[in-house]
Amino acid sequence: MAFMFKHMIGGQLKDLTGGLAEEKAEGEQSEAAGKGMTQEEFEQYQQQLAEEKMERDASFAQKKAERATVRSHFREKYRLPKSELDETQIQAAADDVELPTELAKMIAEDNQEEEHKQSVLGQLTNIQNVDIDQLKEKAQSTIEDLKQSAEKCEVM
Repeated sequence: MAFMFKHMIGGQLKDLTGGLAEEKAEGEQSEAAGKGMTQEEFEQYQQQLAEEKMERDASFAQKKAERATVRSHFREKYRLPKSELDETQIQAAADDVELPTELAKMIAEDNQEEEHKQSVLGQLTNIQNVDIDQLKEKAQSTIEDLKQSAEKCEVM
């Protein structure tokens, strides 16, 4: 019965007093004591947490900048519009951000393949049913025919 009475009226009394009695009891214990540490240990622990958080944030920013570098490279390669977000992420990373070495190797190989494809012989190899040896023979015979006709020409 006392429990019911305290439960019913206790909540109303707490509202009237604003719960001051309980706040003082909780306020007396510090966070350090609550975790079983001295104040100095707790401060060192907080400092260590802050340093670890800063390291994680710096690492995260570096990775974001690397990803932005990769995206911007592909935007340049495929002539897509640039992104302001990527540029700001790259600038936010204080270190020089470069493409990862594996990706740089892949890009160099792709560039060599593209240069070969852009050459005349590269274009001819892309055309199906073309025999390059036969094409060379025809070109040489045409040149010889032109030389012979030039020798026969009376104007020259």
